[in-house]
Amino acid sequence: MKRRLKPDVSGGSVVSDINITPMVDVLLCLLILQMVIQPGLQKGLDLQLPLSERTDLVATTVARDQIVLRVTTGPAYTLNEQAVPIADLERTLRDVFRDRPRKVLFVDGAEDLPYEEVIRAVDAARGAGLAVVGLVPRPDHRQP
Repeated sequence: MKRRLKPDVSGGSVVSDINITPMVDVLLCLLILQMVIQPGLQKGLDLQLPLSERTDLVATTVARDQIVLRVTTGPAYTLNEQAVPIADLERTLRDVFRDRPRKVLFVDGAEDLPYEEVIRAVDAARGAGLAVVGLVPRPDHRQP
């Protein structure tokens, strides 16, 4: 069997043009994969955070009928001014909210507290079955 060579139409020179169609196809596939996978990788907490102008309103509402978990340095946890050890926090929250129809807890963290301590309190609240956890904002100290 004899092999035939096709005649070279380009005049004998080597064609060095880059065919970008396969590269664009690969990049498009990677982009679509990234768009599909990315929403599943996002992690976070669903929280209610009042606006800064509503801080006074939240403070008066919290004083009336809400339960506030204060996290101070140490870390020390107080639930409506009663000290709660970290080991009993989830159980205490479960007992407090067992008969309450509205399962909302406000978490008030100290300013110099590490972020992990506030998240530990939020995790304990989620573990106790609370549907909504609200963070108490810091007062606005800006000078007018």
